[in-house]
Amino acid sequence: MDLGLKNRVAIVAASSQGLGKAVALGLAKEGARLALCARTAKPLEATAEEIQKATGAEVLARPLDVTNYAQVKSFVQEAAERFGHVDICVTNAGGPPSKTFAATSVEDWQAGVNLNLMSTLYFAREVLPLMEKQKWGRLIAITSVAVKQPIDDLILSNAVRSAVSGLIKSLANEYARANVLVNNVCPGFTQTPPAPSSLPVPQGSSRPRCNQGRLCPAPWPRRTLPSPPPPQAWECFARRRLPWRAPGPCA
Repeated sequence: MDLGLKNRVAIVAASSQGLGKAVALGLAKEGARLALCARTAKPLEATAEEIQKATGAEVLARPLDVTNYAQVKSFVQEAAERFGHVDICVTNAGGPPSKTFAATSVEDWQAGVNLNLMSTLYFAREVLPLMEKQKWGRLIAITSVAVKQPIDDLILSNAVRSAVSGLIKSLANEYARANVLVNNVCPGFTQTPPAPSSLPVPQGSSRPRCNQGRLCPAPWPRRTLPSPPPPQAWECFARRRLPWRAPGPCA
């Protein structure tokens, strides 16, 4: 399948594992050149090497903290200088911890805002001017299904990711005139390496416990978490403004 992404330059944040890695691999298979970043150097380097061997893609990998604006700015500038342009940026970061409102502190809220909202804003500030200048670009924020329906005991994620969604929608309206697509991807619970097969008890939760101190399945049935979506799900967003619907391609 040719989605027209050959030689496009894609930045993918938090791409050493999980959804970020799946996105990076899918883009590389379509011929994109990659600029990958994650907090920890060793798994990031391993992912970069794995993608290079599997696809032959050109990959720039740099460890950084997405909550640090100076590091994000330097990384985007390096990617633009290395490849000559930036076409796609996928913002991504881990979620805040599971807590009830009563169990959260002001510091928890500030950390959640920095991790999810401000990291997205930092990348947007750096890549959107480049995309606007070249009259083509794709900024994609991986948020959560919680922006559509809040999830019990995930108040930090519910609130902060909804702020990300509002930011992205506003940017979509502002930059559409420059042929820059800005969109959210809102995955649900996904079985990635950091995720347990059942959810731990959030701090301060009053819901009943089952084995090993984990939450009982009510009010939803216990189930195995799905695997990350197939690469074409992300490639569709990178190419055009059409939602991915299984099982067919975005075209």
